[in-house]
Formats: sequence, structure tokens, C-alpha cells
Amino acid sequence: MTDNTADDPVQLLKNLIACPSVTPTEAGALDVLEAALNAIGFAVTRLTFEGDGSYPVDNLFAIRGNVGRRLLFAGHTDVVPPGDLAHWTTDPFTPRQADGKLYGRGAADMKSGIAAFVAAAAAIPLEAGTIMLAITNDEEADAINGTAKLMAWAQAQQHHFDFAIVGEPSSTANLGDSIKIGRRGSLSGVITVAGTQGHVAYPDRANNPMPALARVVTALDTTIDTGTAHFPPSNLEVTSIDVGNVISNVIPASGTIRFNIRYNDLWTPDTLADWVRSRMASVDAAGSTITFALAGEPSRSFLSPLSDDVETLAATIADLTGQRPGFSTGGGTSDARFIAQYGPVVECGLVGPSMHKADEHIALSDLAGLTEIYRAFMLRFFGAVS
Repeated sequence: MTDNTADDPVQLLKNLIACPSVTPTEAGALDVLEAALNAIGFAVTRLTFEGDGSYPVDNLFAIRGNVGRRLLFAGHTDVVPPGDLAHWTTDPFTPRQADGKLYGRGAADMKSGIAAFVAAAAAIPLEAGTIMLAITNDEEADAINGTAKLMAWAQAQQHHFDFAIVGEPSSTANLGDSIKIGRRGSLSGVITVAGTQGHVAYPDRANNPMPALARVVTALDTTIDTGTAHFPPSNLEVTSIDVGNVISNVIPASGTIRFNIRYNDLWTPDTLADWVRSRMASVDAAGSTITFALAGEPSRSFLSPLSDDVETLAATIADLTGQRPGFSTGGGTSDARFIAQYGPVVECGLVGPSMHKADEHIALSDLAGLTEIYRAFMLRFFGAVS
């Protein structure tokens, strides 16, 4: 790789796509990024975090400058598996350029955001301000030894920031038509209803948990809230009801309900868990025992303040695209939830309908446009232009 790769988002993106960095295997993607960043004056720190029931993960933190305002860009180099290769036109980790598009796994989600930001940073004067990057290779899977621990490490090293941008695909139909100013939280749980197993011909000697199980499902099927100014109503979806019983003449001993709640900024994981318990308590257990446990680590909701920096980003996009972006909190979770604990953060990236699909791709014109959005925003953020 040559030193000028950093200011060429297309070539940098191609180099990143060529690394088969399926979570958690870094596969050289962070090496590519480190070389590009070193070439434009960044000091790079590589960190590996492990433990807490998950696999080891390679991460990268980079910083350039120590004066002025401090901007953090965050993202991930890991990608989801390509799936059945027969559905791809060519090898998913051999970047293919055709008809104004660039194809490859990670093109949209989200190696393009990283390439655009690095190229934009290459055009910013060194004395303008402080630019930081927090890049993980564990966003698509467990997300335990990635951004959460990387941000805690950065905080301990006094790497504070005034504003952060996550380069996840945020646009809906056209580049810049939407930026995400928050995300709903996610809480998954398992409710177990335990009765007494027995022969169906002798129900008096058993306690069938199924009626109570059905009543719990009904109790959960209710309005949680009516939404807030920037979020839709929270919603609970039952994803599985299972008794593990394949025999028709046995009353099952127990049954489980699995569910997920996507929730807004009215709730925390603790208050939402209390709401679930209150719904359980409203059910006639009929002698069964009903218990509840979280499944995995809940993701917190967050909402960034509509600050001058958000307005600057929106105005920059409007000037460059002719369309002012909408402010969204839709979609699933992202690593922005970890960054929001330390400062204001938004998501601003490409259009992403092809992400996680076969023949994942982006429009090269959008990559150039996103690079210019980042560059123009940084100049305004650092006060280099009025």
C-alpha cells in the first residue's frame, strides 16, 4: 500500500474489503487502517480485549492533534459472513467495481464509512483540531470486547470528545436524507412457567403449565407506552413459545416464552424489567411457578441533544445535497449506544439497503459524497470555515 491510499476512499475501501474480517477475525483490516492513518499523522494504538464470556477482539484507537475541539469518529471493520457463495456474482472479498458501484462484503456496512472519514481527515489541516478514531472488529456479533471496552479505555486515557460520528449506514433512499440522533434500546428475556409433569389421563395428579403460559403471553400483549417526541412506542414481540414436548400423552413439566422489547427513552433496562415482572404478577398462575430472566445484556436507548454540532452537520448536508436530513431514531441497535455514555453522538453514513445481502455494494458517487460531507463538516466543526 502506498502512502497516498489514505486520501483515496475508493482504494482504501477496496483494501479493507479484501480483508475477510468476519467477526471476530480481523484478517488484516486493522493493519490496512493503521498504515493509512500513520501516513497522515495519526498515532495508532492497537488493543485486544477478552473475557466476560466472549472471544478476544482486536481494536484500534487513533488520534491526531492535541488542540482545539475534539471530534471522534467510530465504526467497525468486522462484517457478517457472506453466506452461500453461489448467491454472489464474484468472490465477496475480492472488491469488484462495475457500473459506478463497488461490490464486496462490508462495502455498505460499514467499511465505506471508515474509508470516507479517513480520506476526509487527510484533507484537514493538522492544526485545525483533534481527530480521533475508535474502531472495533466486534460489532456484528457479541459486541462485548469491542467498542464498550474501547471507550472505557479511551476515557481512562483522558481521550474526551466534544462530538462523535458513527459511520453506520443512516441514509434511507438518498445520501444524507437521514441521520440518526438516537436508537431504541433492546431487552430480551425468558419467562419460564413451571408446573408438574404427568399423564394426560390423570390431570389431577399433574399441573399443566400451559394455561398459565398462555395467560402470560396475553398479559405481555399490551401497550407499553405511546412513544415520545423522537421515538415511536416501545414494542414487545414474543419470539418463541416452547414446552419441548413431542409426546401427546404427557402433560409438560414447564414451558418457556422468549421475547424482545425495543424501547424508547422513557425506560431503562431496570425499569423495563420491573414492568415485565408487573405483567407477570397480574397473571393467575394456578399453582404454577412463573420466573423471569434476562437473555443477554440489554442495550440502552439513547438520544443525543439537538446541539449546534448536530445543526452544523445537518446544514453541511443540506448545502452539499440540496436536502436537509431528517432526524431518525429508527432501526436496530448500534455501537453508538456505548459511545453515548461519554458524549453526544450521531450516526451519519451511506444508503444501506444492500448491507448483509449477497452482492453487497455502494454507489461510488455516494462514497465521494460522504467523504465530502465529512470533510466539509470537520472544517466547520473546527472553525476553519465560517
